[in-house]
Amino acid sequence: MSSYRIGIDVGGTNTDAVILNEAMEVISATKIITQDNISEAILLALKEVVQQADIPTQQITHAMLGTTHCTNAIVERKHLNRVGIIRIGAPASMAVKPLIGFPEDLQSRLGNEVYLVRGGHEYDGREIVPLDKQAIYDAARKMKGKVDSVAITSIFSPVTQDHEEAAQAIVKEVLGDDIPISLSFEIGSVGLIERENATILNASVVNVAKAMANGFIAALYEEGIDCQVYFGQNDGTLMSVEYAMKYPIYTIACGPTNSLRGASYLSDVENGIVVDVGGTTTDVGVLVDTFPRESALAVEIGKVRTNFRMPDLVSIGLGGGTIIRIKEDNTFTIGPDSVGYRLKEKAMVFGGDTLTATDIAVFLGKANIGDYNNVAHLNVPLLEKIYQQMIAMVENAIDQMKTSGEPEAVILVGGGSVLFPGQLKGASNVYKPENFGVANAIGSAISQVSGQVERIYSLDQFGRFEAIEEAKHLAIEEAIAAGANPDTCKIVEIEDVPLAYLPGNATRISVKAAGELLK
Repeated sequence: MSSYRIGIDVGGTNTDAVILNEAMEVISATKIITQDNISEAILLALKEVVQQADIPTQQITHAMLGTTHCTNAIVERKHLNRVGIIRIGAPASMAVKPLIGFPEDLQSRLGNEVYLVRGGHEYDGREIVPLDKQAIYDAARKMKGKVDSVAITSIFSPVTQDHEEAAQAIVKEVLGDDIPISLSFEIGSVGLIERENATILNASVVNVAKAMANGFIAALYEEGIDCQVYFGQNDGTLMSVEYAMKYPIYTIACGPTNSLRGASYLSDVENGIVVDVGGTTTDVGVLVDTFPRESALAVEIGKVRTNFRMPDLVSIGLGGGTIIRIKEDNTFTIGPDSVGYRLKEKAMVFGGDTLTATDIAVFLGKANIGDYNNVAHLNVPLLEKIYQQMIAMVENAIDQMKTSGEPEAVILVGGGSVLFPGQLKGASNVYKPENFGVANAIGSAISQVSGQVERIYSLDQFGRFEAIEEAKHLAIEEAIAAGANPDTCKIVEIEDVPLAYLPGNATRISVKAAGELLK
């Protein structure tokens, strides 16, 4: 019996959906406008793609979703959990309090249950002071009935997790096993404040993730689909429903990474630069052996500085719906605002009254969308100048992502990529593969499941070989926990960085493992 899989990706402008057969060939694809209700867009896309495919729904075995639910919740400050925050680090970390740098409106949404208790470790695993268990009990009792989830962070927990795990056991004892608890060593990297911030944000969107998962499963059930469900995470791989509800922050930026994975699959290019052109923005990322290159920098989410795993991307305010403004002196501006999902209502080629990037491309014969007659009266020389500036914006973004002056393969994907030509400065080849408009949904559907760990090891205590082997074992365990088939798990990335600023021959080891989906 044939089997099929569904991939859905929610973007700011469109929600794309595809169904792939066993040979990973696209048998149906659709693009639905993402309106204010994301769940409604997912349901509509699901209905349409299933109807187009005309296959028995019982033969659909897997469904994957890449979604902006958690990103939107943080940015818009909506539907967030009240978070109980415990930092294990007194007296060493008293000078800088938790939530430092959080915008006031976000702080007010999270509540004010913040506790600093004695404990924490040195970089080499030695206790700074013993964990104050009584203070954890007291904090948990004060939180009761006031919080929906708890974030626990301890100094140097990526080295030694004992205090975070002991605190978790106490909080569960007081608040019950059902309270969602986020531990910082499982989420962020070294760097107390940024790791704590990422952990707090993760705890804040747990209920959003639950609602997202339940809504997706309900939508599948409504269509008569009973299958394994996975969510896209921001390293270009997938995770199970249970894993996604524990680590919902990993869904942030999964859309661009799905596009990168889909672009690699469609073009058969393993290393290169992907330009994903949507309705509002263009995201430019780098493929390294078919996976997105990871950012080495701290990133801001909702104006909060964090250090958890994120793809290395450059985003520019240019897409199919980008608004072009021409002034009386024939100067012009390109965006960064966009008509977004209202393109077919607002753009001139569709009878609207707003000049967009799509109108420019249609007038110059670069794209065949809407009605050319609606833009036939426009000024030719000026529009050519605007178009060249649009191309220059993309070429500059490509240059930003390159690590050398050599030309590299460039893959154009996303619905808005029809606006751009087959030649770009800095590109050795420009690929625009078949089904480029739904590369994000395809990337979601074809992805593997991964697990990643990052630890600091003192090589005076561990040998380098033993440290790497332990990190490999932990990464494979993470991949299996996220939903990978244990028989197919393998190590796909190892990074070993000596930390000269720490004594004891310290090194930071990061390992990623990936495997195929469970059948």
